[in-house]
Formats: sequence, C-alpha cells, structure tokens
Amino acid sequence: MNFHYHLLINPAAGSGTAAKKAEKIIQLLDDGNYTYTPYYTEKPGDEKAIVERISNLLSPWSETCEKEHIETSFHLLLVLGGDGTLHEVVNHFYALGLKLPVAYIPAGSGNDFARGIGLSRDPEKAFEQITSALTPQAINVFHYEEKIREEEGIVLNNVGIGLDALIVATTNASTSKKVLNKYHLGSASYALYLVKAIFTQKTFPILVELNGQSLSFERTFLCTTTNIPYFGGGVAIAPMADPKKDLIDLVVVEKPNMLAILRFLLQLLRKKHTTNKHYQHFTSSRIRIVSVVPQHGQADGENMGERSFDLNFSTMQQYIWYADKRTEK
Repeated sequence: MNFHYHLLINPAAGSGTAAKKAEKIIQLLDDGNYTYTPYYTEKPGDEKAIVERISNLLSPWSETCEKEHIETSFHLLLVLGGDGTLHEVVNHFYALGLKLPVAYIPAGSGNDFARGIGLSRDPEKAFEQITSALTPQAINVFHYEEKIREEEGIVLNNVGIGLDALIVATTNASTSKKVLNKYHLGSASYALYLVKAIFTQKTFPILVELNGQSLSFERTFLCTTTNIPYFGGGVAIAPMADPKKDLIDLVVVEKPNMLAILRFLLQLLRKKHTTNKHYQHFTSSRIRIVSVVPQHGQADGENMGERSFDLNFSTMQQYIWYADKRTEK
C-alpha cells in the first residue's frame, strides 16, 4: 500500500526539542523517497486549523483499504509533538465528526501515551514502527462530558483531579520544564514539583458512580481515570491498565495523614503501591465523578483549571497507525 504522509509538526513541543526531531524524520522521509507534506504549528490552536484544512485529503480506514490503495495513495496524518498536540488533533477529529487513523511520533515532555501503547519514544524507531505497519491498531480511549461547563471531548491518556493535576498546573507554568527538556529530562520536571504538591494539595470529597454503585470518598488526595498505566512522564499509577481493552481504570488515593501519603509515594516509586490500603482501583466502561469542592484538573497533561467537576466517562476506539513490537513474535 502506498502512503502519502501529512506531517503535523508542533516544533514547540518538548520546549523546542520537537523541532530537532522533526528534522530527523524529514531526513528519513527524504532518504526513503516517501511522499509527504509538512505542516507546522506556530501558536496554540493551529492544530485545529491544520486539521480543518487537510481533513478532506485524509483517508478513512477499513478492512478493504489494502486493496483499494494499490494504485492510489493512502493519505495518513502523522502528528509530531507531545501528548497535548495529539490530544488537540483527535479532539478536532471528533468535533468534525471524523473517524480517521492517525500516526504519532512522540516529541513532548512526558510522552506517556507512546509509553502506554508500546510506541518507541525514540523518533527513528517510532518512524520504523509507523512505516512498517500495514494496518492500524485499535486503541481504547474515552469520551468525557463535563456537565457544569457543558464541555465534552476525547481523552487519550487520563483525566486527573487533585495531586497529579496540581503537579501538571505547576509544572506547565514553570521555567524549569523548558530547561530540563533541553537536556532530555522532561519527566524530571514533574518530579521537581511533586514534593511541593504533596504539601499543598488538600483532601477533598468526591462521589463516584460505576457498575451500578455509588461510592463516596471524603479525603481524596488523587483521583485519576486512565486507559494506560502511566502519568507524569512514566509513573505507573495504574500498572494493570491496558489500552487494548474496552475499559476505563479509575484510581482513587485517600490521605489519612502526611506520613501515610509519603509511604504511599515511596511505594509508588518502587511500583509496590497497589497493595497500599489507601489505594483503590476500579474498572468500568462508564464512570461518573463529581467533585463539588473546586480542584485542579488535567486531561492528557493539559491544565483544565481549578474548578468543580461533574464528569461522565465512556469508552471509544481510536485507530493509531503503528506496529506494536510487544505483540510480535
């Protein structure tokens, strides 16, 4: 099958490191005599404008595509940026009512989505995974509706309320993130603000509805819905999560006291936190979370602001074009 790659490049992702990765990918495309067209974002929101401009050029996926595109090119969007860039693209697909596959080369700070689906964070290896794939992978994502502000969208990684969202808000507003990204230490920027967040994050009540149950948590410290194991640049908060399953994983951590939460965080670093009595894990295809007391929220590492939430989540599928080396023999 012949491909025409439409490259949506966010050169500012990873505090500018994405620009260098884009140069590598374009060189590989030239060396391999691939057909491609590059599009560069210059400011926030440009992803939407580019998607609108080229959406009628992109090819939908079906089981008959290999036969249909023997003589004609399959036009595939390849996003080069961070998780936030991919988040914007997929959400604009949804807003336009489009169901299209997308390829992705991670070039952000955390790159948790790539880590979660088995896509290399090395741009050259990710490129090989994309160009060697004959079919896309069906990845579980989820749709959310926020009733208070009447918002909706698609989430690729996770939505967090509480500790992780406070870390995201603090980190994204910091100057140290840009410095660390230049030395390929983007994930460390989250760790830098973790200690501060531990001491500033207050507990809060939430209501959870799932699997026909209503559950109340009075001293919530962290509340995360996710479809991959990771958040914060590689922290395996939900190691049991599987992006190939039609389920949403919910993690709730309560904070009885500071010593208990410090013990939990030490266990988290050693990947033994799931046995902690304050860690609770649930799975469902539909989840509702209500947080009346205003808290910081984050979606795919993007700050949602500090506010009250009434969130409904349901599962969806998004085709990602790559070869998952973990499943190959």
